[in-house]
Amino acid sequence: MKPKRKRWGIGLSIFLSIVFLLGAINPLSTNITLTEVPYPMDYSNQAGWWSPLETYGSTKEYAYLVYNAPGSTNDKHTVKIAKRDGCGNWSNLPIMDGNTAVEYPDDLGHNQPSMARDGDGYFHVFASMHNNSWRYFRSDQVGSAPQNHSDELPDSNLTFTYPIVATAPNGDLYLIARASENDRRSGRLYHWDNKLKSWKRVAIFASESKKSVYPNDIQVDAAGNVHILFEWSTYPSSGLRHELSYLKYSPSTGKFYKADNTPVSAPVTTATADVIQPLATTEQYIRDYGDPGGPGVQSGKLTLDHNNQPQIVYRYRSPYSGSIFTIQYAYFRNGQWQRETAHSSTQTKVAVDITWDGTKSRVYYVLSSGPDRVFATTKDSRTWTPISLAPGKPIERLAVEQNANGTDILYLVDSRNLKLYYGRFSVD
Repeated sequence: MKPKRKRWGIGLSIFLSIVFLLGAINPLSTNITLTEVPYPMDYSNQAGWWSPLETYGSTKEYAYLVYNAPGSTNDKHTVKIAKRDGCGNWSNLPIMDGNTAVEYPDDLGHNQPSMARDGDGYFHVFASMHNNSWRYFRSDQVGSAPQNHSDELPDSNLTFTYPIVATAPNGDLYLIARASENDRRSGRLYHWDNKLKSWKRVAIFASESKKSVYPNDIQVDAAGNVHILFEWSTYPSSGLRHELSYLKYSPSTGKFYKADNTPVSAPVTTATADVIQPLATTEQYIRDYGDPGGPGVQSGKLTLDHNNQPQIVYRYRSPYSGSIFTIQYAYFRNGQWQRETAHSSTQTKVAVDITWDGTKSRVYYVLSSGPDRVFATTKDSRTWTPISLAPGKPIERLAVEQNANGTDILYLVDSRNLKLYYGRFSVD
């Protein structure tokens, strides 16, 4: 399974694919293909928590990339879906509210889109939500431009941030988002029943007074269990988060579980959550809208292995890493979370992802500087082997999904040059 200014014109050159065969450069034999998406991208198309990519099909691969497109002014954006069909042809769908294309103010790290495709082929898009009422759009016909259906979501009296959505094997959808309440910001889980064509709230999965939940990722396994990754900060928010946590929800029992399958009552708190990265001795919850310094977590992603066990990547600044956010890999074994460092030598961006290649995890991350920015790395024996995915391109954000044939599909954002890339990556 698994697991963002000047305007630029559209010319024939943006349809060209750039193919890198890096077997001579890297120890592994790799195949990487990047294609520039042939539509203008807005500078605001940058996030670390989002789920902006969807892919399906085994005989022919279809891909959908939702993104912020240019708005009427430089501080606004519209929202669109770039569609790549099974023959490699591109088309573009606007997100609509009646006869009007939606337009929202730019807000880096918040007003970015997430999408999923349900079992009947309808698009579901959540767009530009930073303590806003629901901004939810769904196709009224298969393949058509999504229309505003915000009034169909539960909890319409609340405001939400960080919507992340995933498709279940049966075609249902699951959504996590953060809701603002009186003295906290809780994490909530919602379910789209594809047969009934309706949403309901499953549960408040995490909540604590004077704390804020930061959703990171959601995945649904082959048995229909829902796996959730999230962080905590002091209320109302902070640029540095803590105690990266995991939960599994079983629709068959209606209960939540830790990684060792111990049931846990929802909503969990920092005292009852299944914490992957505990607080360091010097780590503190501090209210700071920027970066207060010190140890902490910032961004994480989740995938599942062949046994439906969670495999996790996240950025972590330890008491010993100075200003550098290292890339950490975590998995559950022998009754506890195991953690190891996949990258620590240079500073990273708030952009990570992870997939399972059949035998091991493949970790994705982005560097803050240098000619090569975006890398995939796997561990063979004792060594993590990084592979440059876009040499010479100043990639700043990413998302990754694995297609039905085991190829990793890449969503790579070059915000400096306002370019979005679709990529395919496999290892022989």
